[in-house]
Amino acid sequence: MKRQELRASLPSLLWLIVFVALPTLMIFGIAFKPANSQGGIAPGWSLAAVKSLADPHVPLILWRTAWISLATTALCLVLALPVAWTIARASRAWKSWLLLLVVVPFWTNFLIRIFAWKQILHAEGLLARTLKQLHLIAPDATLLYQPLTVVVVSVYSFLPFAILPLYAAAEKFDFSLLEAARDLGASRLRALYQIFLPGIRQGLITAAIVVFIPMLGSFVIPDLIGGTDSEMIGNKIAQRNFSDRNLPQAAALSAALTLIVLIPLVLKRRAETSPAPPTIR
Repeated sequence: MKRQELRASLPSLLWLIVFVALPTLMIFGIAFKPANSQGGIAPGWSLAAVKSLADPHVPLILWRTAWISLATTALCLVLALPVAWTIARASRAWKSWLLLLVVVPFWTNFLIRIFAWKQILHAEGLLARTLKQLHLIAPDATLLYQPLTVVVVSVYSFLPFAILPLYAAAEKFDFSLLEAARDLGASRLRALYQIFLPGIRQGLITAAIVVFIPMLGSFVIPDLIGGTDSEMIGNKIAQRNFSDRNLPQAAALSAALTLIVLIPLVLKRRAETSPAPPTIR
């Protein structure tokens, strides 16, 4: 039986080794190599790229990357929960249409959607002019090139990735448990907190992972929408690769990002192995 399982999982295992494990090991190895004057990798070994992580700007960028990613993930979960609830409780005929509306943004090129947001938030755009006429923002204020703008556009871009796993979990949930909790005297909020959320815990964890991890490496949105105060670690990696042509430093930043990505994966593993919390007290 074990041999059959090994043969069945061997293609996936080889795929992970060739396209995930080996490139990751190569990145960690390049991080300990010196850079040459042509922008390549020189022979020998060096700690210069690793020591560059001690630059005062690197912890600041890592912190900015972390809080922007966490804020985007939290907002996506908050907005996706009622949407997933509504789709799961909808009739069979409506479910298909509602899911179609969630998937429709994927039919448009990602860059086109980001450039559309850039036009919407432009200083001379309709939104900015309206807010200025209503005296909600200062006349010289700009909606672009701010960390908050990066969060807003990122939430728009990653929200479908949170809705789909939450819907998949909510669809399997037995909503009669909520009615039973209400009959036993629980309020709607308590039933939601103690019955529904623990019941879709795996969906919540999956949604958080599929939003948070891509956000950590995001660089297109901060590059097009954000300014110098919105630069994330993905932007620094791209800069070291294409502008500075310092591959060891880019590898060192990528290795640091890889270690950060492992944190939510470890937490997800611990959550999967830990016993489920009691649903009723």
